Amino acid sequence: MNKDLTHGPVMRSMLLFAVPMILGNLLQQCYNVADTLIVGKFLGTDALAAVGSSFTLMTFLTSILLGLCMGSGALFSIRFGQRDEAGLEDSVRASFALIAAAAIFLNILAFACLDFIRVFLRAPDAVWGMMRAYLAVIFSGIMATFLYNYVASFLRAVGNSVTPLIFLAVSAGFNIILDLWFVLGLGRGVRGAAEATVIAQYVSGIGIALYAVRQYPQLRAIFRRTRVKWSCVKEIAGFSILTCVQQSVMNLGILMVQGLVNSFGATVMAAFAAAVKIDAFAYMPVQDFGNAFSTFIAQNYGAKKPDRIRAGLKGAVAASMAFCVVVSGLVWIFARPLMALFIEAGETQAIREGVRYLRIEGAFYCGIGCLFLLYGLYRALGKPGMSVVLTVISLGTRVALAYALSSVPAFGVAGIWWSVPIGWFLADLAGISYYVFCRKDLVT
Repeated sequence: MNKDLTHGPVMRSMLLFAVPMILGNLLQQCYNVADTLIVGKFLGTDALAAVGSSFTLMTFLTSILLGLCMGSGALFSIRFGQRDEAGLEDSVRASFALIAAAAIFLNILAFACLDFIRVFLRAPDAVWGMMRAYLAVIFSGIMATFLYNYVASFLRAVGNSVTPLIFLAVSAGFNIILDLWFVLGLGRGVRGAAEATVIAQYVSGIGIALYAVRQYPQLRAIFRRTRVKWSCVKEIAGFSILTCVQQSVMNLGILMVQGLVNSFGATVMAAFAAAVKIDAFAYMPVQDFGNAFSTFIAQNYGAKKPDRIRAGLKGAVAASMAFCVVVSGLVWIFARPLMALFIEAGETQAIREGVRYLRIEGAFYCGIGCLFLLYGLYRALGKPGMSVVLTVISLGTRVALAYALSSVPAFGVAGIWWSVPIGWFLADLAGISYYVFCRKDLVT
């Protein structure tokens, strides 16, 4: 199933590699979307608000691990492109030790700070009890998230984007079945929704790890009783930590916005919870295309093929923008029926606010599509620091404008929604400008 992206037609290779990644991550979104849909329909808007706010927090926590895995994956791709088997095994061993330690620390910290979360997220009294119950269970899935994303990053780095899709498909289906059973059959409420998600996460994490260790000898380097090379740890850290910072800064900004949203009450929280899930599904394909594009660039960067890098960049921009235009139109047209999937028809205020969010965000998906390509490009070219800069610009603008505009009566909560596309386009401008002025040094 491995795919060498340094040969063959550029766009065809990239798209064939990207499609399983896109399908896989759409399935991964099903974990929380199943919770959101079932909870919203059967447990009410307060429960939906609790699960939605919890999802934003979990996204922030897991983004730290995801960033570390993505950074390691970029280095794996370069080693694979260089045909450096020994270097690939050293990178695997060093990165696993680093990221596993981070996952354990993060898990302990999450449980230790559980009660502080209420203050940080400004959770209303009506929501906090359910939110705490959900988080107390969902935190136990952090190690499963690490295991799945680490192994999936390795497999994608060596060109295998199909296997992660298969394990996610099984796990997502299992999660939906367990959600219905635990919430409706056993009456376990939001705690049951969290339990279903965690069980499904461990199914995908353990399953893909067992498969990959058996099929890929490079991963067995994790179990060798040899010292991890310090030089390799530093190299992994150079790729991973900055990518981790980029991912965590991005989601910390979103978490700060979540606290602001929560201050507007449970109705706006519920609208935001549902609309964010729709939003994530809408632009998830272009986000995953950006990750596939990053693997393509990294392999060809390792193989020293600048012509393929330039060709891939042109094709990726065209494909991403075309997709974003189509999806923007669909989200604008179907915003109301999409919100009605998550929220009962009688909750007209929540539906109306969610529709307003989707029509503002959805009109500007080209901005986020371009930004994902820029993240992937700079990560693959060994410039993860630039991705951090773009994230700071995007999220810094978003947070500052969200607090500023929402305090103006003429904007209110809509000011939060408008801050997002403004941040996207400012970051795009910075990223494109940097590439134009430095491209001879970046792609040689």
